[in-house]
Amino acid sequence: MSARWNATDVPDQSGRVAVVTGGNSGIGYEAAAVLAGKGAHVVIAVRNLDKGKEAARRIEQTHSGADVSLAELDLSALASVRAAADTLRATYPRIDLLINNAGVMYPPKQTTDDGFELQFGTNHLGHFALTGLLLDQLLDVEGSRVVTVASIAHNIAGDIHFDDLQWERSYNRVAAYGQSKLANLMFSYELDRRLLTHGAQTIAVAAHPGISNTELMRHVPGSGLPGFHQLAALVTNSPPVGALATLRAATDTTVRGGQYYGPSGFRELVGHPEVVQSNRTSHDVAVQQRLWAVSEELTGVKFPV
Repeated sequence: MSARWNATDVPDQSGRVAVVTGGNSGIGYEAAAVLAGKGAHVVIAVRNLDKGKEAARRIEQTHSGADVSLAELDLSALASVRAAADTLRATYPRIDLLINNAGVMYPPKQTTDDGFELQFGTNHLGHFALTGLLLDQLLDVEGSRVVTVASIAHNIAGDIHFDDLQWERSYNRVAAYGQSKLANLMFSYELDRRLLTHGAQTIAVAAHPGISNTELMRHVPGSGLPGFHQLAALVTNSPPVGALATLRAATDTTVRGGQYYGPSGFRELVGHPEVVQSNRTSHDVAVQQRLWAVSEELTGVKFPV
């Protein structure tokens, strides 16, 4: 293994099935491309199938023999999540990797089809539901993993605002994003605890890309100005480097359940991946369990663990 973990350290993935949400762009695309290049059958689960087809075409052009397929998935609509899960279960009796990558960041106030605040509904509840509906495909698969992409922005949230989860009284798009990313971490930690108790083959791991210059930044103030992304590229991880934490969490044989991977550089903003620590709030078991119960109630999805 190289001194700085990178894509060449990803072991052979032949025979493995990897489902990557939001695999059509950004770090999701980069992770999907590396996994396909290492021999995995990669399922790109996306809302826009045309963009998914273009991403698959690019991967297949880059990696001769790459095996990529598509699944239609809109995480902001529970009906779409259920339909996608039904299709994936019917197609794949086993899934080795579920990478919960897709997300939205800092949008103007919007709600999902089911009435949830868009960031909480998409980033957390959509992935919570999808994982619960697919988990039976992973439980008995040796080496299987659920990797959830979080963010250093979890530090912004302060806590899970159970008294106003959907930001109906007031809306702060930055704090709402932070809450959704804190929820991602709490979900990953609680899921891993349940998997361990269940004696499952599956582990749950979290990762974050630091600051990565991708389409996710399109709602950042100033992002539409000329030269914004060129300037951002000087102080952020490129998408291929931003994807490394996800890839390490998904494939490194030394990874353990409940770990969190992120960049090794200053304040975890940039750099190659290593084990990092999330804030104290994210490890509050009582809040994790309360969030789990609320998430089951809101989505109607019960887990087999």
